Amino acid sequence: MSTTRMRGLHDAAVRLFLRQGYAQTQISHIAREAGVSVGSVYHDFAGKQELLCFILQCALEPDYMDREFQRPITAELFSGLDNRLIRALEETADTFAGNLSRAGWGYSYENLLSDTFDLLARYGVGCLFIEKNPLVFPTVTAYYRHYRENFFAVMAEYLRKLQECGQLRALEDPELTAVLILEQLSWWAMDVRWTAFETRDIPIQRAKAVCLDNLLTAYGRG
Repeated sequence: MSTTRMRGLHDAAVRLFLRQGYAQTQISHIAREAGVSVGSVYHDFAGKQELLCFILQCALEPDYMDREFQRPITAELFSGLDNRLIRALEETADTFAGNLSRAGWGYSYENLLSDTFDLLARYGVGCLFIEKNPLVFPTVTAYYRHYRENFFAVMAEYLRKLQECGQLRALEDPELTAVLILEQLSWWAMDVRWTAFETRDIPIQRAKAVCLDNLLTAYGRG
């Protein structure tokens, strides 16, 4: 199976699942978006559900697409995907909170922005799919709502600690500032490529540099 064709189907399906919704997307839409025949899609995937699971597994494992697969890819390959998605969210939450005790003294505001951007960029497709299609994996969606609440709370705590040690200027409302910072990081790490009104195929490191430059200037003490 050609990795180039697989990536083409992957990217076409991601665009449609995120922009018009999973339920509204048909295999024929994906084939047209990818520039291949419907038969070619079914040659590689047993159906739309299998293509979706493939996309989410790729979000969990960046090298997953490079594997050799028996065609067509079937649902058996993705048994337990719900649990793997929840475990990944748990692990990223632990990773994100892992430097709270060092904030300001061994872990800077720039470190925080950089690590958060990388985390959002890595899991962006999976997070966006859950947000845009909450009914497809209801158990995962329920956990994701809790995960987001915790993520914002941890970011606010980081900001309070960084402010206390003098790395940030005075913040009138750390909680809302945390929302603003995370939404901006999320947009540049996730939305700009897939769901923005005018999407831009910006290299991820360039997007990160622009985002961090503005957030460092806006809230840092220089």
